Amino acid sequence: MAKRDYYEVLGVSKGATAAEIKKAYRKKAIEFHPDKNPDDKNAEAKFKEAAEAYEVLSDADKKARYDQFGHQAFENGGSGFGGGGMNMDDIFSQFGDIFGGGFGGGGFSGFGGGGQRRVKGSNLRIRVKLTLEEIANGVEKKVKVKRKVQAPGTTYKTCSTCNGSGQVTRITNTILGRMQTASPCNVCGGAGQTIDKKPSDADSQGLKVAEETVSIKIPAGVVDGMQLKVSSKGNEAPGNGVSGDLIVVIEEEVHDKLQREGDNLHYDLYVSYPDAVLGTSKEIDTVTGKVRIKVEAGVQSGKILRLRGKGIPSINGYGKGDLLVHVNVWTPKTLNKQQREFFESMREDEHFAPKPESSDKSFFEKVKDMFS
Repeated sequence: MAKRDYYEVLGVSKGATAAEIKKAYRKKAIEFHPDKNPDDKNAEAKFKEAAEAYEVLSDADKKARYDQFGHQAFENGGSGFGGGGMNMDDIFSQFGDIFGGGFGGGGFSGFGGGGQRRVKGSNLRIRVKLTLEEIANGVEKKVKVKRKVQAPGTTYKTCSTCNGSGQVTRITNTILGRMQTASPCNVCGGAGQTIDKKPSDADSQGLKVAEETVSIKIPAGVVDGMQLKVSSKGNEAPGNGVSGDLIVVIEEEVHDKLQREGDNLHYDLYVSYPDAVLGTSKEIDTVTGKVRIKVEAGVQSGKILRLRGKGIPSINGYGKGDLLVHVNVWTPKTLNKQQREFFESMREDEHFAPKPESSDKSFFEKVKDMFS
C-alpha cells in the first residue's frame, strides 16, 4: 500500500514551521499512544506512521530531500526508520521528550554516552477502586504489586557484536549516493550488554518476580478511567537499564446515595406530604459528612436545592462543584378511612388547587438551569 504524504499524516502544510510540526506530531502521538489505546493495532500503526513522518520533517536535511524527491528519497533506508520498518522502542528513545512525561513509555529510554541505549523495563498496569469520599478528598493508597526485578547474582558482560556501543552501522545505497545509518544491535537489543551469569530461578534476561508494596498518592477530583503514572515502579530492565512505570487506572465505586456528574453531585431527597406542606429540616449525606438542610413549607416536588461547593474538587484546581438536592414529595399509595375522608373533603378546597407561580419553573427549565 502506498505511503501517505508526511504532511498529510501530521495535518500540516508544506510551509509549516518546526514548532508547528512538533506540535502537530505531539498531538498525534498523544492521540494514538499505546498507553491510551492498549491492544489497538490500528492506533499503533498510526502512532508509528506519525513518528516516521516527524522523523523526516523535523530534520532540515531530510525534509529538503523529501520535499524534492518524496518517499523515493528514502526507499533504500535513507530515513532513520528504514522506510517503515519501525520499532516502538526507537520511537520512545528518539522522541521521548515529545510526550512531556504525560504517558508511560516502554522499550528504550534514550541514548547514553557513546550512543549506548539504556533499556527500559515494561510498564505495569493496575486498577485502583476509589469511593466518592476518597475522590473528593484525595487519598494515598498502598497496593501490592508483582514486578520483575534483577535477580541477585545476575552479572552482565559487554556485547561482543557491538562492543558495548548498543549500535551497529550499515551502509546503504540511495539515489543520492552511499549513506551510513546506525541501528540497534540485534544481539543485545541496543543495551550494549548481554548476560554473563544468572541464578536458576531467573528468566532469560536475569529477572525474577517479586512482590512490593507501592504507595500511590491520588489527587482529589480524579475521574473513572483516568490513568496516573508512578515512575520507575514497573518492571526492571536487565543490565544498566531503567525501570518501567506503573500505570494506575482509576475505577470509581458507585455511591448508594450520591450520583456524580462531572464535578457536581446529585442527591434524591424524599419528603412526606405533611413535611412538604408544613416544612421541615432533613439530614443528608455529602462527601465530607452529613449536613442538615431546611425544606421550606409548601415546597414543590422537583424543587432543586443547590449546596455550593459541596461537590467534587476540580482535578485542574478550579474550585469545587455543587451538590444538587432534588426534592421529591412522596404521595401515599394507601389511606385509612379517616385519611381518605380528609382528602376527599379537601378536593374542592382552594388551598389544594394547583396554582403555579412564575417562579415555579417547569421540569425542562430546571434541567436547562442545571446545565447552564
